Amino acid sequence: MRILIDTDVLLDVALAREPHLAASAAVLEWAHQGGHASVAWHSLTNCSYLLKGGKPFLQKLLKIVEVAAVGDADARVALCLPMNDLEDAFQAAAALAWKADFIVTRNVADYKKSTVKAVTPAAFIKSMG
Repeated sequence: MRILIDTDVLLDVALAREPHLAASAAVLEWAHQGGHASVAWHSLTNCSYLLKGGKPFLQKLLKIVEVAAVGDADARVALCLPMNDLEDAFQAAAALAWKADFIVTRNVADYKKSTVKAVTPAAFIKSMG
């Protein structure tokens, strides 16, 4: 199983956002225990900006996830996806490039037109149990 973890899930953990913390932390714990997970490159910059000093969190994160390798062609794919939110389209393109089975996000509704199926952290953890 290969998953791409969306920025909102990362921020749930980094900022201890309730009521989402437990499910989002469980996704990162799954990755820590050997699950195959990645993040989009721009998720790292988004977290860095929003966390204001999030370098320690990102250093720990990169010990348990990969960064999806993307480039020019993937950016062009993102721009052509029929999705309303361009940032979500870039997440979807990264997931596609990384051959993820799922995008784990709390923002499932915005991924309806994604080429990679989106699931919530809670649904993902439940499917693993």
